[in-house]
Amino acid sequence: MLSRLGISLTTEAVYRMMLAHPKENIAHWAARLDISETAVRDALDQLSELALVRPCTEDQSQVRPVNPLLGFEALLARQQADLAAQQQKLEESRAAIAEAISRYGQEYAVSSGGGIQYIEGVEAIREHLELLNAKVQDEFLTFAPGGAQTAANMAASRPLNRRLLDRGIRMRTVYLDSIRHDPPTMAHAEWLESLGARIRTAPSLPNRIIVIDRRTALVAADSGNTAAGAVLIDNPGTVTLMCALFESVWQAAEPLSARAAPPSGGLSRQQAEVLRLMARGNTDESIAKSLGISDRTVRRIAAGLLEYLDARSRFQAGAHAVQRGYLPASPE
Repeated sequence: MLSRLGISLTTEAVYRMMLAHPKENIAHWAARLDISETAVRDALDQLSELALVRPCTEDQSQVRPVNPLLGFEALLARQQADLAAQQQKLEESRAAIAEAISRYGQEYAVSSGGGIQYIEGVEAIREHLELLNAKVQDEFLTFAPGGAQTAANMAASRPLNRRLLDRGIRMRTVYLDSIRHDPPTMAHAEWLESLGARIRTAPSLPNRIIVIDRRTALVAADSGNTAAGAVLIDNPGTVTLMCALFESVWQAAEPLSARAAPPSGGLSRQQAEVLRLMARGNTDESIAKSLGISDRTVRRIAAGLLEYLDARSRFQAGAHAVQRGYLPASPE
């Protein structure tokens, strides 16, 4: 009952016993409470520190309890003084933090209307993402390129994603089709869906993009190395374009539960995308990064396309693809 005043249960029991039997001594109180005399003396030491017992006037070797009305009033006054001191320290800390933020915080602050802000390094990106996640009110849109996600990235994103979904935030994410062949990434995506997220996959993605409440976008500065840095955008016009890009890719993407099937023309989505990127002159390495697959897989798909299109070179494959309607006649 008195623990909130800093009094232990044993000390409280001794104090109550003293109030009930003030003329008895340590041995009597110990016997009545069925505890050792050492425990009673320890309790008396604490009561003395709290000014709840005093030496007897007649016998200084004995102690007596202080009137509870006086003792508790003094104890409350002491706690109020301690609280005031803590409050003073808190205000001093708040002032120091405010000064530090005003001096150094600008480069770490979440953008708020200034247009574009560059963020360098994966740790800084994650910190900004945490700040942004705390401000999400309605919607969280994501492009997740790179194919199979690393264990570190998935582990870092889990608590953030759970908090968003537990708050009822509408989350939509587009991964690459290639994650369908990576069990850990598929398990992560299915876990997100089980919490209420909506997941789709596409053959390729333009970049790593996060759009929050259609007001702020976080875009990888280098699509080939998304951990190097990011650009935080809150310019309304640019964010609107990001949202339009997301919706366009989302409409063409396949739900996670859908089973990949070749279109009526005979090419799979992945083959069609490799063909499109080959026609643009992309290297095998850049195609592999875009699709989240290995260079070796790209070469295998390209060889299959040449055979399917009855072509001896990639240039001839492009020409045959235009003739069969797989590619537009004019460049993109």
